Formats: sequence, structure tokens, C-alpha cells
Amino acid sequence: MAEPPPPKIPDPLQWSRDMAEIAERSQRLVLEFLARQSGGGLGMADPLNIGSAFLEMTGRMMSDPGKLMQAQVSLWQDYMTLWQRTAERFLGGKPEPLVEPSPGDRRFKDTAWSDGTLFDFIKQSYLLTARWLQSTVKEVDGLDEKTARKVDFYTRQFVDAMAPSNFVLTNPEVLRTTIESGGENLVTGLKHVLEDLERGKGRLMIKMTDLDAFKVGQNIAVTPGKVVYQNDLLQLIQYEPTTDKVKRRPLLIIPPWINKFYILDLRPRNSFIKWAVDQGHTVFVISWVNPDEHLARKGFDDYMLEGPLAALDAMEQATGEREANVIGYCLGGTLLAATLAYMAVKGDDRIKSATYFVALTDFAEPGELSVFIDEDQLHSLEERMREHGYLEGSDMATTFNMLRANDLIWSFVVNNYLLGKEPFPFDLLYWNSDSTRMPAAMHSFYLRNMYQENKLVVPGGISLCGVPIDLSKITVPSFLLSTREDHIAPWKSTYAATQIYKGPTTFCLAASGHIAGVVNPPGQGKYGHWHSTKHPRSPEDWLKGAKYENDSWWPAWETWVAKHSGGEVLARKPGDGKLAPIEDAPGSYVQVKAS
Repeated sequence: MAEPPPPKIPDPLQWSRDMAEIAERSQRLVLEFLARQSGGGLGMADPLNIGSAFLEMTGRMMSDPGKLMQAQVSLWQDYMTLWQRTAERFLGGKPEPLVEPSPGDRRFKDTAWSDGTLFDFIKQSYLLTARWLQSTVKEVDGLDEKTARKVDFYTRQFVDAMAPSNFVLTNPEVLRTTIESGGENLVTGLKHVLEDLERGKGRLMIKMTDLDAFKVGQNIAVTPGKVVYQNDLLQLIQYEPTTDKVKRRPLLIIPPWINKFYILDLRPRNSFIKWAVDQGHTVFVISWVNPDEHLARKGFDDYMLEGPLAALDAMEQATGEREANVIGYCLGGTLLAATLAYMAVKGDDRIKSATYFVALTDFAEPGELSVFIDEDQLHSLEERMREHGYLEGSDMATTFNMLRANDLIWSFVVNNYLLGKEPFPFDLLYWNSDSTRMPAAMHSFYLRNMYQENKLVVPGGISLCGVPIDLSKITVPSFLLSTREDHIAPWKSTYAATQIYKGPTTFCLAASGHIAGVVNPPGQGKYGHWHSTKHPRSPEDWLKGAKYENDSWWPAWETWVAKHSGGEVLARKPGDGKLAPIEDAPGSYVQVKAS
């Protein structure tokens, strides 16, 4: 067996230079941070509200000391068993692990976590404690549902943060790298921390990917097209055809304005937009503005009027076609449903089919985002938005990253700061880091009327432009795509729309989550999907009767939407109609960066 390389002895002169640079940059960052500090929150959360939830939980827990003692005894017994099995390993035995990480937990993938008795003990001790802490918190009686959900969510945040993989002395890979490099990884990691603080102007903005490896319009979002219309809120992109004939009815895609549209046009190999163009659709996509304080008063009504309704008008000018098929992604799907209900009242029948990608309309069970939505937290959030007229893009990004903290926060802490590595170039994570701001009026309306009060599903519960809307008036054919592991729009909640819309409805459930389940090109065999023509009231009953296909849902959707495409016409290029191209796709709105 080869001898391990001797530990590298750091160069004292270089070490002192590095420390001097770090000290100087740290002092400057601390002063900048103090100058900017204004008592903000954690993402969309209010720290004081989080604390009150835990105070209530602690009070309830202490009121039943017998139950608490029983839980502590249970943990002690688990520890005794773990100590016995660890001692057996030290003596050469091979006992079964008392507890193991879940199959998808990548924190303990290094073989030293299992091969080394000490690190195996550290790992199992952490997993036992984490399991005990989360189960004990979940079993506290007397908490209302919202408080219990909040306590459970932030307990998991604490448990994830305390993982031994996140610390130098308890992570075998980090220890090994530190010895082999003479500590260079930690010096480099500290520089990465300072760089991220500088980029965030005093707030830690963890770099998830090589931000210099991608350029919008050059190696991502490159499907050829033109911006043919724009207003305060959007640029409308029409894409160049790749077929001699196209479907008569053009296709409009409404992405969420919480993120940028090019999630559907990352690279040619995984671009839904390019694929739809290749199927013979005349594709139009809304590229939403990244709003600043000048758009603070733009509300949900404005996003409807200046969004899909303005886009439909422009598409008719560009193609001569009044009718269209429309896709709404996430919040864009919520807007699509609201717009269709508004159009039903107005007698506007231009949309001939509606496709919803992972879109909530019934917010009774909105998933883990609900932990950020209660009166106290909304009031605090509105106070913060009032200062600038919008919600910072970094706050939205932090909120979504917290939903998958191990993957989107702590894995990068270990890689960038402890191991001193550069993050891997990854188009999806570049998009994830390219955050957008939210106008104060729109975001407050959306969170209060939908997430907090669930008024969208109540007939007349919401009025847009003075018109009470009712989702049950939607009669166009609907295709609902959901994803089974969605942590933003849980599939059982999105399924509720099948019981609301009155037109023919098709529900499709894809494997994976909110992004990967949607951006899943055919032919790769990566994630399959379930489908069924029947829509019982219960989503569990639907799944029991659904058929599984081991490939992308894209071809199934194309078969469905082709039936609503109105025949074929000669291909239409940007500029053929009454709208002259303004600039090349992906346009200028998408290039604006949020703070």
C-alpha cells in the first residue's frame, strides 16, 4: 500500500500576505455592513416572528415534563446502543449501523464517513440527534398548524446547519484536504467568503456556479428570435421558425416573474422553447422586466393587462392570428388562470387551450412557502418593501434556497469555503443565481390574497380591474403538469384545479421537482411521468389509476396541444406582420441584474 504524501508546509511569507489581505478586506466589509444594516429579515422571513414561534413551542413542551423526559430517555438509549456498537467496531467487529443517511443525502458520500470508526460514530450521533430533535418538536401538543409548521421548518434549518459535514474538524474530506494542502484550502475558502460578501455588498451571496462561464444570449438563451413588442412590464419575443409550415395558432409562454424566462431556454439540448419551435409552433415568450422603485405601484391587475392580454394583442399584429394556445409556468400559470377567468366575464375567447406548468390556483396547502406567510411576517415584509418599492432579488433567492438548504446552501459552504474549491459551471445554477425583484404592490396582493387568504378559488373572492372573477367559469381545454417532488407547488395541491375548471382537463404528473421535472427533454430516459384520463376528487386515487411512462412528458403534451392548433399555415418569421423587430432575442430586459 502506497504511503500517503507528507503534509504540505505552508510558505510563511505567502501565509502572512494572505492574512494581511484578508484582514484589510474584512475590516472594509464590516464597516460597509454596519453602514447598510437596517434590521432586515432572513429571506422573506421575520426573525422576531420565528423566535416567538419557538418560545410558544418551548412553553408547550415544558408543560408536559413527563413526555419530555420520555423523549430524553429514548435518545439516551439510542446513544448507549451506538456506543456499544462503536466499541464493537473498535474491537474488530462489524455491527449493523444503528441509523443511516437517506439514499439522497450527499453530505456523507465520502467513504471515510463509513470506513472510519470515529467518523462513522460522529455521523450516526448526528443523525440520531437530528431525528430525535425533529420528532420531538413534531410531537409537541397544543400548537396551531401554522406555528407547528414554522417550528418544524426552522428546526430542520438548524439541524441542517449543525451537520458535522459543515465543520472543519468533523468533516474527513476537509481534514484530509487541509493536511494535504497545508491549510491552503481554508485560506482560499476565506477569500471566497470575502468575495461573496463583497458581491453581496455586505450580505453573504454564496456563489453556486462559475458566474463568468455563462453569458445570456451567447451560450444560454440562444434560440434565435426577435423582440417584437415591449411595454413597462415585458418584452415579447417571437422565435424564428425551423419548419416550412407551422401550426396556425401561435403559442404564448408566460413564465413566472419571480425568475427569468430562460429556464426554458438554457441550452439547445434542454431548451423547451427550441423544442416547441421544432415541433412547428410559432412561439412567443414574455420576458418580464426586473422592476425597480419606479414600478413599485404595479399590481396584479397591471401584470394581467400589460402581460398576457397585451401579448395577445401584439401576437395578432405579428401573425394575423387572433387565437392562441397559452402556457403558464408557476406564478405565470396562476396569472393565466386569473386572466382566463377575467376573459370569461369579458366574453374574450382568444385563448383556445391553457397549459399550466406546476401552477397553484388553490392555495389551501401551498407547501413549505406557507411558513413565511402570516400577518406578522407579511406586515414586516411590507415594511421592508416600502423602503425601496420592491422586494430585493436576494431575499427571494434566499427564501427558495432555504427550501432545499443542504443542496443549495450547505453543499456550497463546504465546497467553496471549507474545501476552497471553485463551484462547477452549471447553467441551471447560473439561472438560479440570476434573481429578480418583486414590485411591492403586486407582491403584497399576491401573498395576501392567494397564499394567506386563498381567495383565488372563491367565486368573486378577487376582482381584477374591477371585475370579480370565478375560476369555475374557465371552459377552455386545460393541460396540468405537476411534478412529484415539487417543494414550491406540491402536486396534490395543483391537482385541485382538476375539480375547479369546467372545460376538458388533462392532468400529467412528472417525476422529480419544480425545475428538473419540467426541463426534461425526451429521449434521455431521465425522468418519467404518470398520466390518466380520469380525474377523481382525490389525488391519491388518481395516482393509483395512472399509467407510468419512462420518458419525458413533452411528447404527450405535444400530442395534446396539436389537437388545439387549428391546422397548419406557412411559417411566419418575426417582422412578417405589422410589428417591426426591436432587437435580437433574448432582449435587454433579461439582462438587468437584481441586487
